[in-house]
Amino acid sequence: MRYKIGVVGAGMVGGTTAQRLAERNYADIVLLDMPAMEGVAKGKALDIEESGPVLGYDSKLNGGSDHSLLSDCDLVVVTAGSPRKPGMSRDDLVSTNQGVMNEWGGAIKQYCPQAIVIVVTNPLDAMAQAMWEATSLPRERVIGMAGVLDSARFRTFIANELHVSVKDVTAFVLGGHGDTMVPLSRYSTVAGIPLPELLPESKIRQIEERTANGGAEIVNLLKSGSAYYAPSASVLAMVDAVLLDERRVLPCSVYLDGEYGYNGIFLGVPVKLGKGGVEDVVQVELSREERQALDKSAAAVRELLQVMKKPAQAGAGS
Repeated sequence: MRYKIGVVGAGMVGGTTAQRLAERNYADIVLLDMPAMEGVAKGKALDIEESGPVLGYDSKLNGGSDHSLLSDCDLVVVTAGSPRKPGMSRDDLVSTNQGVMNEWGGAIKQYCPQAIVIVVTNPLDAMAQAMWEATSLPRERVIGMAGVLDSARFRTFIANELHVSVKDVTAFVLGGHGDTMVPLSRYSTVAGIPLPELLPESKIRQIEERTANGGAEIVNLLKSGSAYYAPSASVLAMVDAVLLDERRVLPCSVYLDGEYGYNGIFLGVPVKLGKGGVEDVVQVELSREERQALDKSAAAVRELLQVMKKPAQAGAGS
């Protein structure tokens, strides 16, 4: 049996994600966007499918804007949303993308209520919460993609600094997806050796800071647009873990119900991912400094959640 995956958003992240998934050859894919982008969704879907004979995959792709294309999807990846533009406040961005989550969350609820949903849209933790509320799905089946990407950046910088293979580097990042994220060097290793035994604290702090600002670094280099190769690769790792029931322990943004002392908030923590979605939240002991940093990150996410309540009270985004 082939799986069916929906990718909502036909921009650079969505298109690249659809390509990577097609090349896995275990699912057929629908690439969706708003009506004004319907041609882009259809064109990219066709282009990716026509790559199959060359690369050797039989994945079938379809594109469009009709919500009903999501029917019977086993998993949906949501990348749709507006990037922050000049003159747009953070509150404006949250409200705009909350409306996008409401629209597509309603479509998922109607056409594929059994699906597992991976949210990529920023601001990530708040948008995962908006999607969870819009779909009314169990918390195990709405997951934010952030920590896998942040950890990949952390691993890259560690490997480059030590001149070792990234395969031997494990890295641990907690918290919200943004500059308040919490890279945990104490739990990061190279071939099992704790990072603090390999690098001085000053160098570790530099790497942690670069990791926290990794997205902004790429935005500044590109001048227009943001990262999409590493985000799409991170989505692929999560999809593999779910559809192949790999039970991998990966850092993801999930709804916390008492774990790490937080309630009613999506936040990045290590979880076990398998066929049911989030099968377990892995809890680790934190130092006082790490706890304070995580509290600060959680507070930043809660600020965004307060912004999300404003349009709901005014009737916007419905």
